[in-house]
Parts: sequence; structure tokens; C-alpha cells
Amino acid sequence: MPIDIDIAHVARLARLGLSDEELSGYQAQLGVILDHAARVQEFDTEGVEPTAHPLSMVNAFRPDEVRPSLDRREVLEQSPAHEDGYFRVPPHLETQ
Repeated sequence: MPIDIDIAHVARLARLGLSDEELSGYQAQLGVILDHAARVQEFDTEGVEPTAHPLSMVNAFRPDEVRPSLDRREVLEQSPAHEDGYFRVPPHLETQ
């Protein structure tokens, strides 16, 4: 399928400095892409529902149940620094 797109103009709009060899390469690649798109458009999609994804996507949720967790005191004792039941970390942003 012959294409009538000025690749050099599009490259200039995108501020891309492309050589003549790159321009002809992209012209050929664009031709292949547009040929493929034209073949896809030939499919009979009458009665086919539009989808956002070709595979059915299902979230696997687990029940929200309370479970025992680690002992707070034991975890804090293993940290390099803690204070008043919390981890002590260096300040991320300095304030003045």
C-alpha cells in the first residue's frame, strides 16, 4: 500500500534530525505498519463486541481477614533506631 506521508516533514515537527538513510528506513517501516492496519480492517467484525483487552482480566481478591502479625516490640528492637514505638529515620527534607 503506497503511503503519501512526508516523513521528513514529520521528523522536522518532532525535532528529529534524521539522515536520508533513516528517513527511507522509517518510510518503509511505516508502509509495513499501514499495510498491516489495512489487512486488520478487512476482518468482518459484525456482531463482535468491543473490548478493552483481548483476554478476560479478573482480579483475584482474597478475603479481608484479620491475621496475627509480627510482635511490634520484637521488630522495633531489630531496627537500627526507634523511638516511642516508631522507627526513627533520618529526615528526608530539610526545613529552614
